[in-house]
Order: sequence, then structure tokens, then C-alpha cells
Amino acid sequence: MKKTTILLIIVVLIASFFIFDLHQYLNFSFIKSKQQAITDYFHTYPLKTALIFFFVYVAVAGLSLPGAAGLSLLAGAIFGLPLGVAIVLLAATIGATIAFWCSRYIFQDFVQNRFGDKLQAINQGIEKDGAFYLFTLRLIPIFPFFIINIVMGLTPMKTIVFFTVSLVGMIAGSLIFVNVGTQLANIDSLSGVFTPSLIAALTLLAIFPWLAKKVLETIKAKRVYSKFTKPKKYDRNLIVIGAGSGGLVSAYIAAAVKAKVTLIEKHKMGGECLNTGCVPSKSLIRSAKFISQVKRAHQYGFKLTEIEFDFKDIMQRVRDIITKIEPHDSIERYTKLGVECIQGEAQLKDPWTVEINGQTLTGKNIILATGAKPFVPNIPGLDKVKYFTSDSIWNLDELPKNMAVLGAGPIGCELAQSFARFGAHVTQVEMAPRIMLREDPEISAMVAEGLSKDGVRILADHTATKVIQRNGSNILICKHNEVNIEVPFDVLLVAVGRSAHTEAVWDQSLQIKCNQAGRLELNEFLQTKYPNIYGCGDVAGPYEFTHTAAHQAWYASVNALFGSFKKFRVDYSVIPWCTFTEPEVARVGLNEEDAHQQNIEVEVTRYDIADLDRAITDEEAHGIVKILTRPGKDIILGVTIVGDHAGDLITEYVSAMKHGLGLNKILGTIHIYPTLSEANKYAAGEWKKSHAPEKLLHWAKKYHDFLRK
Repeated sequence: MKKTTILLIIVVLIASFFIFDLHQYLNFSFIKSKQQAITDYFHTYPLKTALIFFFVYVAVAGLSLPGAAGLSLLAGAIFGLPLGVAIVLLAATIGATIAFWCSRYIFQDFVQNRFGDKLQAINQGIEKDGAFYLFTLRLIPIFPFFIINIVMGLTPMKTIVFFTVSLVGMIAGSLIFVNVGTQLANIDSLSGVFTPSLIAALTLLAIFPWLAKKVLETIKAKRVYSKFTKPKKYDRNLIVIGAGSGGLVSAYIAAAVKAKVTLIEKHKMGGECLNTGCVPSKSLIRSAKFISQVKRAHQYGFKLTEIEFDFKDIMQRVRDIITKIEPHDSIERYTKLGVECIQGEAQLKDPWTVEINGQTLTGKNIILATGAKPFVPNIPGLDKVKYFTSDSIWNLDELPKNMAVLGAGPIGCELAQSFARFGAHVTQVEMAPRIMLREDPEISAMVAEGLSKDGVRILADHTATKVIQRNGSNILICKHNEVNIEVPFDVLLVAVGRSAHTEAVWDQSLQIKCNQAGRLELNEFLQTKYPNIYGCGDVAGPYEFTHTAAHQAWYASVNALFGSFKKFRVDYSVIPWCTFTEPEVARVGLNEEDAHQQNIEVEVTRYDIADLDRAITDEEAHGIVKILTRPGKDIILGVTIVGDHAGDLITEYVSAMKHGLGLNKILGTIHIYPTLSEANKYAAGEWKKSHAPEKLLHWAKKYHDFLRK
């Protein structure tokens, strides 16, 4: 049966109830006047009366009609307390579940499709604590039950949970109303039932679970801390361990709100991003891109170009850029901001105490922002050769003749392409069936084509099995379809992922838990098992981006410093990222692979950047803008952009998704001509074109034809 048919039936039934004045049979005065007659009928036909009453009650509750309170009183008058409560409780629960089902079947898809991005936090809250919320609402009679039924039907709450919690939650109200109904003859109106004292008592009863939950959380926290002696006072409001992006932002926020904060870093301020990650890699990529542009100078109208370079100078430029940016993350700067900075290796001894350089610090709250390090797989023979990771490759001053790159994620692809552009013979080995596995296959193929044009030999679906040395040469042995493939190399770069820095960060007696990925096990407020110890950045996951670490740092620091008043759940709803290969790949939200795996129906719109004027003038006429939307709607679920400056272009979609703006809004926004950003507008135009109102345009044509006569 179609949703519209069911909705029509419900509307007709509800309308009939009022049109034929059926509600008069459920008002208090009528029920009281017929009490004796119904009671006499019950004594004559007990089962028949109980069944009729039961189904009437189910219908009233299921259709959300007024009169349930009167029927509950009548149940007490007719059936007495035990049987009356049983009938009312079961009928009310079944009726509420019917209303829940109808709301879910008719409206849930529409509401979730239309407002899914805004409801994400609510959905997560319902999945986690929905039973608790429903239970407390059932205890408050002043809150209309029919609204609860309909609203809960729009959420992901399971039917069995709704039924069970409703059954238990309505016991108190059913007992009160049915018990009062046993004295129906002595009641003049419903106002005699809904006394202020009764409403206050039930409201306090509803508040009780929240108070109980708070007490349980306090008891649980005390139990967690029971093995440790809490300091009588704290030296600091906050201690942050790790001065990467997450730690720096956490300390900055604490200092900005005038908290006393200490920032500890065992190596270099700025962490991986400044010293071995984002900054050096993008510096190297820029130099490599320049060489690439020189090699295709004929496209820009030049007949002859030559370039000479010493790879040592390239790497020195990388180090110089790090030096130029270092002051942004320096001890001097953060000290001026009000942050106490200490260099050394810290160890968390108990939930409030940190030992470093022979001194003991105490902090009311701790933030672990210790980052991650390159993961090195256990490949036989690997320890017999000098291999590099994304941390150590920056010490290389001589361009390798033959380079093997193990891994084809963002780091592996970026560095493989860069070294190939400088002239190294690069072979990239990936055990997955394709490179850039997190992206859609067509996106991976575009990047693979770009890498291949620059001379990178890609060996996908090849598993590295061992490293051997033969006649003074290093060889990586890979297996593909049961056949061994030999990859000779001068330099081996291992770029197969990163693992969290957790070793020796805290005393074993703390037993801070990590998840299967080896990262901190945190709740939605970024707390560990100890409510005063938080985590952010790569050590926390699930994303390993500098901007995500900074994003988490806001939640961790604010919750740590102001959690007594208000805690904020970390929001991962709109997380963008970019891989800086050529072509660049930027993405936010879902792609087709994700949508398929999550059974989310999407509509895909594509715009070919090869048609964009600015891309043509810049000789960068390649790539696409790929947008996923709700079917038939302009609501953006995800965007992938491949092309020049994709990482800059994606920002417009990030903002649109964050603030609930659809493609119509982007289409209606003026974009400067000629710029690459026009690709966003044209992509929105492609969506609009496919949703043109054909019937309306048909009549518009007839109208204009008429005007010409």
C-alpha cells in the first residue's frame, strides 16, 4: 500500500471522528454518565467488554485522538485497578507503537532526506540514549504522548526499544489514572485529576532518572579514580602533551580564556605537520610541479626551455621553508600568548600528574595530543637495508636513480609523483587492487593516469613479501597472482600508513584503552575512561589531517575547561581533505563507494573542468566536479573535485554543507569570471539542467508562441 493511501486513510478516519462528533463519546461527562451502564454490561459480558474497550483504546492511541485520559479513568471504574492497568497499559503501548509505525513509514524518509544533515547529531543521540529520553518523556503527562509517538517515529529508534520503553514508562501514569478511575463517581471533572501537586510529582519522577544518571556517572568516575590520590589543589588548569596541530590549538584556546596551561613537546614544536608532513611535502611538490610545467613549456608558447638543478638545493629549499614557518609554532610565540612551554619527554603518572625532566606537574585536566608515526610493516629483510619513511625522507640530499615506494595512499602518491618529476625511476607498490583506495575508482584512475604520465610505474594488487640484496643491489620482492616480481631500488620509501604515539606516554597502571586501530578509545566528548583526560589529533583518530586535529582541539579544550557547565559532542559531519598530487583530489562528505556501502540512495552530477574557460587558459583543462545529492533534491551529500587547485575549490561546498545550503544557492551566487571557482557554479548548473521543469517550460513555449501571433 502506498504511503499516500495510508496517509489518506488516517486523515479520513481522524476527520470522521470530528465530523460525526464522535469525540463526545470520549469526553469526561459522557463517560461518567454511562459508567453504571457500561459496568453492568461488563458483569454480563466480561470478555466482550474488555475486548471492545481494548480495541477502542488502541484506535484512539493509534490515531492520536483526544480521549485517552478519559478512557483510562473509565478502565479503573469498570475493571478495577489490576485488570484496568493491564488493559490500559497494553492498549496504550500498542496504539503508541502503531502511531510510531505510521509516522516512520509515511514521513521518516522525507524528513531524514530533507533535514538529514541537521538531524545527524539528534540521530546519534537517539541511537545512544534514545531509550533514556523516551522513558523520561513517558513519565511527564503534560507532554502530549501523541507528539512523542510521531517524533520518535522519525528517528532511527528500533521498534522493540520504543515498545518496551513505552510499556515500562507508562506504568506510573497508568497506575495513577486507573486508580483515580476506581473513584470516578467522586470526581466532577478532569481538573480534579490533573492537580498541580500530581503534575509536580510526576515531573519530579521524570527528573529522577536524569538525577540518577548524573549520580551514576559520578559514582563511575569515582570508581575509575579510586586507585589514585587526587591532589588537594592543581598547579595548572590544563596540561597538553604534544605540540602538533591539536596540542597547539588546545593550548592557544586555554591561554585565550585565561586558563593556566602548560604545553609539553619532546621533539619539535609544530609536530609532524610542520617538520615532516604537510609543510615539507607541499614545498617539495611545488618544486616538482615547476619542473613539470617547464617540461611542457611548449603548451604555453615557448619553443625551447632548459632547467638545471641540484637535488640538494631542492631539499635545502624545503628546510628553509620549514625554518620560515617555524616562528608561527615556536616556543617564543606561545610563551607570549601565555602558554608555559616545556621541552622534554612527559609521562602521565596518574590522572592529574605528569612527570617531565625530573619535575612533577599537576593539572586538573590533561589533553593527549601525542600524534602518530609512520607504520613500518614486518617485511623480512627490511631491517637489513636503509629505508625511509615520511619522517626521514627529508634527510635525503641525493636524488635516487631507482626508487621504490611502498604504499599508494595520499602520502605515497604525492611523494612518488614528486620524485619521478625530478627524474627518479619510481615504482609504486600497492597491495590493494588500485591506488587511492578511499576514493571512487574513476577518481583513482585519474590520479593513476597523472602519475603514469610523470613516469611512475604503478604495481597495484602486488604484495611486498621480502627485501633481498643481490650483487650489491637492493631488491623488493612482490607477489602478484602467485608470481614474484622483482623491484630493484636505491631508495625505499615506506608509506603504508601511520600508527598512534602511545608508547610510554602514560603509566601502565592507568590502563588507558586504545581501539583496534591503536588509537585512544574516546567518547563523543573526546574523553578517555578518565573524564578529565582528553585526546585529539592523530592519536585520537579517526581522521589524520592537520585541520581535523585543530577541529578536535576546540572540543577537547572547551570540554576540559568548561565541561562542568556544558560539554560539546565532537562534530565529524563535514570533514574535507585533499591529496596534493597532480591532478589534486579534494573531497568532502560521501562518495559513490561510501553511499553504496551505507545503502544511501544518491543522485550523481558531474561537470567536466575541461570545458572551463580559466582551466583552458591555464593549460589545466582536466578533471571533474562530482556532486552527490539526495535524489530529486539539491541537498549536497558529498563532493569530489579532481583538478588544478581542487583543495581551494572544495571550500565552497564545505561551507554549503556545513550551513545547509543547496546547489540552487551556489548556482545563484555570482562567481568571478574567469576563475576556476566557476566550476562550482557550472556543476550546480548541470544539476539544475537535469531538473528543469519540463511541463512548465512546455506551457511557457506555448505562451511565447501565442505572443508572436
